[in-house]
Amino acid sequence: MQEIKARKGKTIVITTEGCEFPAGLADEIIAIPDCHEAVLPIVASVPVQLLSYYLAAELGRDVDKPRNLAKSVTVE
Repeated sequence: MQEIKARKGKTIVITTEGCEFPAGLADEIIAIPDCHEAVLPIVASVPVQLLSYYLAAELGRDVDKPRNLAKSVTVE
């Protein structure tokens, strides 16, 4: 993260509530509830999905038809 900040990049951190984070290292901090480590990936995927959705919408990308997404349909 320090390398990104050194190159004037923006950083967004997704962390659990109550986690100490060095000041000035992150531009934005998204706190998720502290939970059991077995369900933590599921809980963490929600803000990641929302972040990617809103970034794509802000950039004018079609969120319903992403580029380079291979789909297959099986017909019986």
